[in-house]
Amino acid sequence: MQDRTTPSRRTLLAATAAGAAAVALAPASALASAPGDAEAATRNRLKHLISRMSLEEKVGQLFVMRVYGHSATTPDQADIDANLKEIGVRTAAELIERYHVGGIIYFAWAHNTREPHQIADLSNGIQQAGLAQPTPVPLLISTDQEHGIVARVGKPATLVPGAMALGAGGSRSRAHEAARIAGTELAAMGITQNYAPVADVNVNPANPVIGVRSFGADPQAVAGLVAAQVRGYQGAGIAATSKHFPGHGDTKDDSHYALPTIHHTREQWGELDAPPFRAAVAAGIDSIMTAHIVVPALDPSEDPATLSRPILTGILREQLGYDGVVVTDSLGMAGVRQKYGDERVPVLALKAGCDQLLNPPSLSIAWNAVLEAVKSGELTEERVEESILRILLLKSKLGLFRDPFVSHEGVDRMVGTHSHLAAADRIAEETTTLLVNENGFLPLSRRSHGNVLVVGADPASPSGTTGPPTATLAKAFTELGFTATAVSTGITPTAAKIDEAAAAAAGKDVVVVGTYNVSATSPQRTLVSRLAATGVPVVTVAIRNPYDIAQLTGTGFAASLAAYSWTDVELRAAVRVIAGHAGPEGSLPVPVQRAADPTQVLYPVGYGLTY
Repeated sequence: MQDRTTPSRRTLLAATAAGAAAVALAPASALASAPGDAEAATRNRLKHLISRMSLEEKVGQLFVMRVYGHSATTPDQADIDANLKEIGVRTAAELIERYHVGGIIYFAWAHNTREPHQIADLSNGIQQAGLAQPTPVPLLISTDQEHGIVARVGKPATLVPGAMALGAGGSRSRAHEAARIAGTELAAMGITQNYAPVADVNVNPANPVIGVRSFGADPQAVAGLVAAQVRGYQGAGIAATSKHFPGHGDTKDDSHYALPTIHHTREQWGELDAPPFRAAVAAGIDSIMTAHIVVPALDPSEDPATLSRPILTGILREQLGYDGVVVTDSLGMAGVRQKYGDERVPVLALKAGCDQLLNPPSLSIAWNAVLEAVKSGELTEERVEESILRILLLKSKLGLFRDPFVSHEGVDRMVGTHSHLAAADRIAEETTTLLVNENGFLPLSRRSHGNVLVVGADPASPSGTTGPPTATLAKAFTELGFTATAVSTGITPTAAKIDEAAAAAAGKDVVVVGTYNVSATSPQRTLVSRLAATGVPVVTVAIRNPYDIAQLTGTGFAASLAAYSWTDVELRAAVRVIAGHAGPEGSLPVPVQRAADPTQVLYPVGYGLTY
């Protein structure tokens, strides 16, 4: 039922009509000499709209900003306080009124994504604020809904397998279906720009920031899956965003906290990193996100790619022929802030070729810096208008000038439907990868191994709505007729926790251990060894990166699988595979090197056992 305080759809549509009238798109006489095709007419109308904007409004269109709160006008007091502290405004509506921002980004930690109906109301409130400006313009509302280990919107919305899981499945049609489902649900909630799919090729197992967010290590396989997801998202009516250009897959540093350097030659970049971005461009990608990384072979100045004209204009625009929207990665990340101050970064990003400036640490500093750069002549107004036109063309393509609002009925019709949830389960079943199965131990039989102990890591849910993993695994076994008990031992189990788990194994038929990024010194290795020493068979399930098995070799487990994420959909699929209700169909999309000698491959790309 629609909340009494929520404007009716009729009221929202009236606001759309009023806003469209106020925009006063180019009169017929202005179009008489324009080319007859619709695209040229649209460009002319949008150029006319831009010409009516003040300089302050133009600068605002370039920014995509975070804001705290579940409502555009009446957030909780704690969120008002956070907004005042970080942005100097109370609400999303005030943010739009003061800075005329062209976009808002949603985060779960900013309390934007409590549940689908609330998200829809927040989106509508933001669009109302956009249309209430002197020059009414709808906003692009974005989020990072990659699925897998990065998801801002959780249950009851459908969570589909993440990128590396889809890479393990190897099906472009399934990748397309997953993106179509995800895009349809985001659109129903008023989210119009998704920062996915990840186009990075994860060729470095030590990569701390990409990992399972990538489809895999084979550039051509990644390219095919990226293109499939671009078509899936955009076919559902939202903008897809391939990231992180020119490629963040071969780094040992996290650009949130440092400035990574990619040491690929230009030829290696062309072979390893470029193919997925070329495929995205060929598929008609609406936006591409930059990386805060240094690639000396592409730009000897060693500026981060976000601020590099040779990379963004020379390669992305001119060499790859891309003329869509370029959005920076968050300007609050250390990787882009280390070399230049916060007041220089947005100006340099625009000079490099960016269009959207995402989430600066201080909007006041960034907004005023761009404003002053235009007034001083460092940035021409024509350069700013070039980016605004790209942004407005995308808004027009998405239908936001026609009707930017969504409805509760649309949420009920599209979000978390039975068919979507069932499809997510089917897709996930095809991704689980079986790496070791000593003496055909799996699948489990309820008659001989009906009493299950589940232990292991319980990382926080990406969306705050799933898990914890040990409980999810135990529940999935129970639903299949097993008797299951869960004991959370954590990512770094203490000696006491290891003792507790070993004691709990007594009398059990099998122990399932959820492992999470096991290192050479991780006590998770000790946990698996101790459990195996009890004589109870042990099955390990890597719930994040599939490289865990290299560190666990020799600990005595009976079987080992890779699930690629700890969201419920992938954990349930792993249990169905373990129990024989589904066959293991996934194969490794990345190689697993030997722990003792990383130059040797333990399990190659394409490896995976079956029953």
